[in-house]
Amino acid sequence: MKIYSWNVNGLRAVLRKGALQSFINKYDPDILCLQETKAKQGQAEVDLPEYEELWNSAERPGYAGTAIFTKIKPLSVRNNLPTTKVFADSFGDPLTEGRVLTAEFEKFFLVNVYTPNSKNQLERLKLRAEKWDPEFLKYLKGLEKEKPVVVCGDFNAAHEEIDIARPRTNHHSAGFTDEERQGITNIVESGLIDSFRTLNPDAVRYTWWSHWGNARANNVGWRIDYFFVSKSLKPNLKSAEIYEDVEGSDHCPVSIDLEV
Repeated sequence: MKIYSWNVNGLRAVLRKGALQSFINKYDPDILCLQETKAKQGQAEVDLPEYEELWNSAERPGYAGTAIFTKIKPLSVRNNLPTTKVFADSFGDPLTEGRVLTAEFEKFFLVNVYTPNSKNQLERLKLRAEKWDPEFLKYLKGLEKEKPVVVCGDFNAAHEEIDIARPRTNHHSAGFTDEERQGITNIVESGLIDSFRTLNPDAVRYTWWSHWGNARANNVGWRIDYFFVSKSLKPNLKSAEIYEDVEGSDHCPVSIDLEV
């Protein structure tokens, strides 16, 4: 089973560029998870009749949102985090931003996530570190009590120094603070496996590049898009890949091949 994940930074934009259709024609995903769709179902003309469409769009127009396109019919679908906690801050409430979309399949839960960005001045760091990250991990571990979990998406954090081109100058930057990195560490220490790093321990590869300074052309990037899988699925993990040559967004797609 080939599962792909891509932060498209606007589904309508990537469709206008023809990038999504070209990508699907070339790689033929069994399941494709998208983040930052910035659209509600029906606002983007997606012509993929072989896929079932699952959407969790933000209440705020043109913002955030997740979607899953799957050839395999899910047993159930869940939107958002099952919490009564209040997450709201001056930017809004992440629980209304379409950031988590879960599809249940026979052998595993697939969780598609678009983690809140801490913002340039770290205005959302406290919300993320104290509320979002712990609550999201709690959700994953709750699902894991039922069956294994595959979680993918944009985590808006580079975990280790190998995952960022210029670590020394970014320790206080959004996406590489100690708090955000600890959030990723907590996921791994809970028993979920970073698929790409497990299979490619020394690879220096990135999934996101700034629009500034020709960062992509110079490969000054960050690895902030991941697939984590339950430890019980490790024997089923056949490959994990990054597709730096796929353009259309400031992120590139990532994938795993899972034998199930």
